[in-house]
Amino acid sequence: MSPNSDACYRQRSYAWFLGSQLIENLYVIVISIDFSKVFDTVHHSTLLDKMAHLDMPDEVYNWLVSFFSGHLHCTRYRGNISTASVIQGSSIGSASYVVNTGDLQAVTPGNLLIRFADDTYIIIPAANANSRQSELDNVELWSLANNLKVNPAKCTEIFVNNRRKTAVQLPLPVPNITCITTMKVLGVTLTNSLSVAEHLQAVISSCAQTLYALRMLRAHGMDDTDRQTVYQSLVIAKLTH
Repeated sequence: MSPNSDACYRQRSYAWFLGSQLIENLYVIVISIDFSKVFDTVHHSTLLDKMAHLDMPDEVYNWLVSFFSGHLHCTRYRGNISTASVIQGSSIGSASYVVNTGDLQAVTPGNLLIRFADDTYIIIPAANANSRQSELDNVELWSLANNLKVNPAKCTEIFVNNRRKTAVQLPLPVPNITCITTMKVLGVTLTNSLSVAEHLQAVISSCAQTLYALRMLRAHGMDDTDRQTVYQSLVIAKLTH
């Protein structure tokens, strides 16, 4: 499965779960978790131990061991050196991080934890609203055991409610977590009323910028065939995502 198809699958799973929970609950809580420097702090030994439990051929696992052995991405700038243990831009960087977070699961029955690359979301129906802190504590414990650090300043939560005509009593926000009304989940902008207006506006604006760039490319001599390829890749792909 390609990264794009995997992202679409997770988006559909997320949308289905959110919609099904809103049928039985007055609201659903979505908490976005932010980890600091996730690709820089993954321990190779921990990652390879988790990979060893996957159903993969021995030669593939041995290749991965060889790949990660002494393999660090190093950046030097003005005398400062930064190293990354999993290279985000590499072909297996994001997949490796997904494997590393594979054992991070929701602890309360009925809650759902969604992960894609370094994006992590906890979905909690209203019936489990009191489990928010226990879910966050579980993420904190998991991150300590896996050499990661949660960044509370960038963690947010949103209360999704599609019953516009019904007054809903929402619980108090979790301490140190910012409560917002709009959140981008797996590339889709979500509002607390399930409106897609902001997402559509963002897509249209992005496509308009691309069309302007295409006009500039035509003015600089790019032929129709190449411009059509760019159009299909950047405009049609966004509209049909």
